[in-house]
Amino acid sequence: MAGGNVTALFRASTAHSPSYFTLNRAGGGQAGEITDFCIPCNPYFPTPEMFDMLGSRLREILTYYPSSADTITAELCQVLGLNPQTVAMGNGSTELITWIDHLLVRESLAVPVPTFGRWTDQPMESGKRVDMLLLPEAHGFGLDTASFVQFIRSRGSRAAVICNPNNPDGGFLPKQRVIALLDELQDLDLVVVDESFLEFADAEPEPSVASEAVLRTNVIVLRSLGKNFGLHGVRFGYLVSNPTLAGKVRSALPKWNLNSFAETVVFMLKEHRQEYADSLQQARRDRQEMTWRLSQLPGMTVYPSQGNFLYVRLPEGVDGSVLRDRLLAEHGVLVRECSNKVGSSSRFLRLVVRPQEDVLRLMQAMEQVLYGRRIQAPEPPPQPMAPMLSQVPSAQPLPPEQGQVQAAVPMLALAQEPVSARGLVPARAQRAVPVAAEQPQPMAPGYSSGTAAVDRLIAGA
Repeated sequence: MAGGNVTALFRASTAHSPSYFTLNRAGGGQAGEITDFCIPCNPYFPTPEMFDMLGSRLREILTYYPSSADTITAELCQVLGLNPQTVAMGNGSTELITWIDHLLVRESLAVPVPTFGRWTDQPMESGKRVDMLLLPEAHGFGLDTASFVQFIRSRGSRAAVICNPNNPDGGFLPKQRVIALLDELQDLDLVVVDESFLEFADAEPEPSVASEAVLRTNVIVLRSLGKNFGLHGVRFGYLVSNPTLAGKVRSALPKWNLNSFAETVVFMLKEHRQEYADSLQQARRDRQEMTWRLSQLPGMTVYPSQGNFLYVRLPEGVDGSVLRDRLLAEHGVLVRECSNKVGSSSRFLRLVVRPQEDVLRLMQAMEQVLYGRRIQAPEPPPQPMAPMLSQVPSAQPLPPEQGQVQAAVPMLALAQEPVSARGLVPARAQRAVPVAAEQPQPMAPGYSSGTAAVDRLIAGA
């Protein structure tokens, strides 16, 4: 897929990448030719057989009203072993974020950045003060919970949210550290733990704090279904909390906020538990191999991730928006450039974990655009790699000897010279020279909502 009309769509977007359908219309119906590393979706679920089943029922799914949300929620809770009184299902996690903001967030919300954009944008849009703590790049964008608590106290924030794993970097907090954070913040009006990507984590056997949420008066755990099930278009997710909080959100939701596709998929889950578990395991293996391959590119920094995506820092002097446009126009590869994420910049991409054949296409495209040549790299070692990248907690500073694959310590200094006609990274600059580890960034002092505040935050990053 090529053409300036397609790449121009990204420059017009201020928060998210253009949708598949928007790209398809702009590209004359050629979006199916794109290899998508932008939308963080499970590529292995539903299975082809499940899609065939959904296709065979398409007429009735589109023709008839769905059951009530209570009926669909009850079935989901039976599958997951949850009490329906502690659950509210929404038309995507974004709908639930909207209602959480309107119903439960009062004057202020504290959030580490960069993170999922709706946790900063939604409260701003409703006139709340958003206190943003800048995650330090020198520590792999890991969240230090003690510093976050201190930040909340200094700002007087009345609500707080963390994403675990965090989006876009995939940073992960072990369960006991999250519980300790909840203990420290039990006096707040609300604490949200967004676990939208936690199904892809493998650092702990049972990393969710949903069982803790039902016992606490001020905690909500948010979970996504579209990402895990590979069905973003269905738009469904759920929250878990004590019955009072869950009931307050449920009572505000429309009666038929869940569609018939969501109902059909939920009622299929019992029969496809094993296929779902297998899909997650394969995605974790793919993450490991993709991390290794990307780390072989000169000047590229790959941060440890427990999500189904990888956050990478591009070689010195490379603009992510230029790289994104060329990858799409010249190679049909779509990536997520992160300059429109608060606390990030055009030096960073978020790359969704995909099957090996797609990753090889990405690698070839990036090699050609960045360096103008193939990069000779050995094949990845047999899995599991030692040490497993996915088991390195990104919240801790990593020692320099673990190398650039694991965190931005040490960083790579690349020689500065004009970009060559063949690649974004000049040949001479490809000879990376290690330098001393950069100093941790000072934490952002926190800003109120408003464009000027965001500008100050980005400038401070």
